[in-house]
Amino acid sequence: MGCKQHVNLPIIFGLTESSGTFLLQTRMGKIRTLQFMKTRSGVIHFWANSFVSTRKTIVFINSLGTDFRIWDGVVAALGENFNIILHDKSGHGLSSCDTYPTAIADYADDVCALLQHLKIPKVLICGISVGGLIAQCLYLRYPALIEGLILSNTALKIDALEMWGRRISNIKAEGIPSIANTILERWFAPQFKDQQHSEMALYRNMLIRMPQNGYIACCQAICDADFTDSAADIKVPVFCIAGEYDSLTPPALLQNMALRIPNATYNLISGAAHLPCIEYPELYANLIFNFIESI
Repeated sequence: MGCKQHVNLPIIFGLTESSGTFLLQTRMGKIRTLQFMKTRSGVIHFWANSFVSTRKTIVFINSLGTDFRIWDGVVAALGENFNIILHDKSGHGLSSCDTYPTAIADYADDVCALLQHLKIPKVLICGISVGGLIAQCLYLRYPALIEGLILSNTALKIDALEMWGRRISNIKAEGIPSIANTILERWFAPQFKDQQHSEMALYRNMLIRMPQNGYIACCQAICDADFTDSAADIKVPVFCIAGEYDSLTPPALLQNMALRIPNATYNLISGAAHLPCIEYPELYANLIFNFIESI
């Protein structure tokens, strides 16, 4: 199911009494201000660095079962070259849900609402896994907002309905911990798993502490998402990134997507699996920097 194009911008609701700011020490040693805003789906947790009008703005959209901390190494490597916006999708991380999303378009609308709130007129989107589906949908719904797409470890359609149906059934029966080991096997390449035991444990915690209903809602949205027929409608520059050991969205899927999208290029990260932003953050940041410099 695709996304209807050129819809009106969603209404922004004012910040609620529960909204506010908090300070968090990140692994990069910086103090991060946490911010919240209300959209139609619920209260969205986001972070943005200090806006500089002469810099381009990148919005990062994370994968299923993660929060925006997966981008910490990439953001640190990018330094002060860009305006950066991070957020937790509805039902992920610290973001709550009043109404769980039923389609990828719901997540795209939340991003648009966030950009309205921050008064950002034009952005580049970097989406990984389901974040790449959201990025495609965001362009199709709000093309005037987007000046470029970085589609990482994603596809025009991610896997078959049967696979997502089995995952949803398993989670409903036994919870997210029952699938955690299988998911972590897909997220990371053998070398990372063998050498980063402490980080593996922390990312497992991130996954199993996900709100179960938020995870299931995102799985159901992925089931219905298929942008195959819309690929040719993407007119902005696109950069497709694949991981050598990615079994969920293997390199062939990214290559096919790059062939179908006009003005798209492709890069394979050797030694990476489904989340190269964690495995190789400096290389990943360098690829982003070079792509943006080229457009």
